[in-house]
Amino acid sequence: MSPLSPPACRHVPALPVYAVSATDRIKHAALRLGFHAVGIARVSPGASAGDVSPGDRSLDDRLARLGRWLAQGYHGTMEWMARHPRRRADPAEVLTNCRSVIAVGMNYWTDVAPDERRGRGRIARYARGRDYHRVFGNKLKRLEREIRNCVPDCHTRRYADTGPVMEKFWAQRAGLGWIGKHSNLVSPAFGSWLLLGEILTTAELEADEPGADLCGTCTLCIRACPTGAIVEPYVVDARQCIAYLTIEYRGDRQGIARDLQAQTGNRVFGCDDCLDACPYNAEAPVTDEAAFYPRGPARNPDLSRLASLSEREFARCFEGSPVRRAKFSGFQRNVAIALANETPSRPPARAPGAGRGGTDRWRA
Repeated sequence: MSPLSPPACRHVPALPVYAVSATDRIKHAALRLGFHAVGIARVSPGASAGDVSPGDRSLDDRLARLGRWLAQGYHGTMEWMARHPRRRADPAEVLTNCRSVIAVGMNYWTDVAPDERRGRGRIARYARGRDYHRVFGNKLKRLEREIRNCVPDCHTRRYADTGPVMEKFWAQRAGLGWIGKHSNLVSPAFGSWLLLGEILTTAELEADEPGADLCGTCTLCIRACPTGAIVEPYVVDARQCIAYLTIEYRGDRQGIARDLQAQTGNRVFGCDDCLDACPYNAEAPVTDEAAFYPRGPARNPDLSRLASLSEREFARCFEGSPVRRAKFSGFQRNVAIALANETPSRPPARAPGAGRGGTDRWRA
């Protein structure tokens, strides 16, 4: 059974309750609520599923992989990544007697090109519209009610990049796609443009086939990374990643190496370079979710205007936007770097892929 992945502009027909299983009813409900992809994975803590790809591993393998990543310091200052690794790797540690993970995805591709004129900043595509956590939150809450209607005695817990869940791993296990060499999920239907959420449940549901890794010998995403943050296929050193440096890093400008500042270019929140390079984006459909379309100053950010914002103005301009995660001080740091990179005296750019060798790409 494959996950239901309808086109972006879709009609979801009525599904007669008496004719289908609880699994099918739950999937149909997810599509009706506005999710673009849905699949189900079974939770078998000690069992391997055959290692279809680097994202399809047993619990012990997941713990070992996470441990190696943390031991290298690739999480940077994100200390929360190192807390309770077993809880992060095993859904049963989060929800007692968890038996299934319902993985859902929303297409956020809008095909709206950024304004690359001088003096403009760039914001990652996922952050140009409304905060997807809010969009997911409402839909996931409603889907939980549907699940309990289908399986009355079950328990559920929902997440949208908000808890200790390896959401890309479970999305692959649920058949939504596979974890690409840039460490993000790649969907055959939506390319690299799926935002993810999941519901853990004690309900025993029918599992989908895991997504097979279709990256092959392609290394376009690795070569596209301006800072060489993809240190090996499927492994990202967050400390070198522009998304981490412009969103999660809480230090001042002096804490960022000069060559990394130069490679940041005009990016003031996040980076899409490795995602843009993926060949599976060629047929990606435009989303029908209005919340993901660019709005306000995130559409075509004016660097000079952003640099003049007070903290109160920043909060007002980016109300309901993911950009607020960078905090006012971090965002102003990013803008200052982008403005400095506008000057002719900036250091020459390194070749893509050069340098030391995680939308949120480093999340397990």
